[in-house]
Amino acid sequence: MAPTEAIEVIEVNGEPATETTLRLPALSGYGHFTAMQVRGGRVRGLDLHLARLDSATRELFGAGLAGERVRELLRHALREVSDASARVHVHWPDGDKEARVMITVRPPTTKDGRPHGLMSVPFAREVPHIKHLGGFAQTYYLLRAERAGFDEALLTAPGGLVTEGAITNIAFWDGRHVVWPQAPSLLGITMALLEPRLPSDRRPVTLADLPSYRSAFITNSQGIAPVDRIDEVAFTVDAELMGTVAAAYEAVEWDVV
Repeated sequence: MAPTEAIEVIEVNGEPATETTLRLPALSGYGHFTAMQVRGGRVRGLDLHLARLDSATRELFGAGLAGERVRELLRHALREVSDASARVHVHWPDGDKEARVMITVRPPTTKDGRPHGLMSVPFAREVPHIKHLGGFAQTYYLLRAERAGFDEALLTAPGGLVTEGAITNIAFWDGRHVVWPQAPSLLGITMALLEPRLPSDRRPVTLADLPSYRSAFITNSQGIAPVDRIDEVAFTVDAELMGTVAAAYEAVEWDVV
């Protein structure tokens, strides 16, 4: 679900957004984006964000997006703030010679670390490896989960195959390994940073498998949070595990925008 905080800055190709430049984002859901937390003008995994934007632009529009151009536009949008939640949206209007980059800046956001409950839903994102626009079903199921007393929706493919959260990645703890579901899904930046820094494994996980795991946690651009239940299955909030995960995340260096 889109953040509810007031947007402080919207720039398109480095200029204040206008009715004309917002027309395409308002009327077209064809494009992609990345979301990041900025602290002191720095971002964790900036190279991964830039690679994601370039790769998705190539796949959707047939040409790449230079990382230095994105950094320049980010610096411009962030010139009056050092801490923020920033998003980089990419469209490519017919007739334009290069991708159109829209930067939005909101107040910074961090997960509070409280345990989260997840409700499983029978939906898996289309073209899941791309962080694409137009997430109607994700928002729909997330709102249904919240109305049912949960914090997040857990997306599942046929057969109850666990893929990802509506706005998160999920990982399970089997006592030895952090298990990331092996299924079509988005490789979130926080997941990409944590996976090589933890004793990780990838394997298929189904709803029927959930009772065999001791603990679980979710990740996204806002950080990490433990999971205490999925539907009726309870999970232990393992303080030692979450301390290890948090330490691995905190050890990631912040890159200057």
